[in-house]
Amino acid sequence: MIPIKNAQEIIKMRKACSIAAKVLDEMCNHVVAGISTYELDQIGKALIEEMGAKSACFNYRVGSKVYPAYTCISVNEEVIHGIGTFKRVLQEGDIVSVDVSVIYDDFIGDNARTVIIEPASGDAKKLVKVTEESLYKGIAQARSGNRVGDISAAIQEYVEKHGFSVVRDFVGHGVGRSMHEEPQVPNFGRRNSGPKLKAGMTLAIEPMVNMGGSSVRYADDGWTAVTSDGKLSAHFEHTVLVSDDEPEILTISKI
Repeated sequence: MIPIKNAQEIIKMRKACSIAAKVLDEMCNHVVAGISTYELDQIGKALIEEMGAKSACFNYRVGSKVYPAYTCISVNEEVIHGIGTFKRVLQEGDIVSVDVSVIYDDFIGDNARTVIIEPASGDAKKLVKVTEESLYKGIAQARSGNRVGDISAAIQEYVEKHGFSVVRDFVGHGVGRSMHEEPQVPNFGRRNSGPKLKAGMTLAIEPMVNMGGSSVRYADDGWTAVTSDGKLSAHFEHTVLVSDDEPEILTISKI
């Protein structure tokens, strides 16, 4: 079953998502050469606590694995789920994906963005630009009466038209009281396929796009996904409310 949020739950989702967006905005302002990803994660931790929320990432469990950081910070060839560490100091030319998920009043807001530390290569800039644009191509399809496959196909078509590949091992998802609800929202697929969208669904739409091939592997920490070919990857995400009219992007800071 795909959860449908009622009016009161949507109000709570808007608040949680606004907090997540504010934290992401502030963290991205601190993405500069010379800062370690650990320091950046601690900035996120402090911001989340300052707003009375909790990290949805910290202590997140998958089997026997427990995620140790408060946000996900993935650099260059790292796709998602990068763990902040003193060993990774950001440098000019890096592209840095920051993923913030928070819990507030029992609901979750989830968003991500890839930031470029100038000067960067033209190829890196194109990758980041196309990934962000593909997110909005997908969001435009998140309306009542469409299907999940309409979101998926819109993203895939746009990404591949520009010569990049979408990651297939990780997908977007429903989000609300739980970090991962139904439905799964792949970044690849066929139009007019998959579950039908209804007003009140809240979806985390999140294209993960690689400069080279689509395949990924896990780094030694067991969490960080990296491109198998070592080429760059970018990641953008918004939490979106499906409605009978235009989709509503919930992860916009109103604080």
